[in-house]
Amino acid sequence: MTGKVLPVARGIAMLALVGVAFYAAFHAVQAEQSDQPPERFIAPVDVDTAGLPGPVQPIFYRHDVHAGQYEMDCRYCHYAAEVSSSPGLPSLDACMGCHLLVGGGNPEVAKLREAASERRPIEWVEVHKLPSFVRFPHMRHVMSDADIKCQDCHGEVERMPQVYQFSSLKMGWCLECHKKEEVTTDCTVCHY
Repeated sequence: MTGKVLPVARGIAMLALVGVAFYAAFHAVQAEQSDQPPERFIAPVDVDTAGLPGPVQPIFYRHDVHAGQYEMDCRYCHYAAEVSSSPGLPSLDACMGCHLLVGGGNPEVAKLREAASERRPIEWVEVHKLPSFVRFPHMRHVMSDADIKCQDCHGEVERMPQVYQFSSLKMGWCLECHKKEEVTTDCTVCHY
């Protein structure tokens, strides 16, 4: 068994290193093209989770670290947002692409590594809840001409240590946006 796992681990480690190199090169080019150095967000190291809004997750995944400090695109984890009604959640392999190499001293990463070694998926708690009679196709919103950003509905996730439901997601809130963007308000668009 060990003989099969080692090449896979090496392959994942190599992919992670290529990703880190690409990330560094991309940001170096961006910095050279800019007249002013960008203000870099640094997530707080210690966060008291007791008072944070939003559901407690099985692993304290820090959006402020990943999307904020490291500027990871939302679509890296939510890979299906452009092609599906559901945005998708990352596989353990996606997480382990980096966390095979980094975060070893972090107890939350230890939980992730344990789940990966047992091939046990993380049972994330749903954050953004819609009634069962409402359909919200992510792909229509993300890929629309309206230039809708994730933050328009989800808030500044890149500054949230723990994600919570930022917008009400109630019918009036949705209709207000549809009217502003001059798109249909026909009931059958969301209720089918």
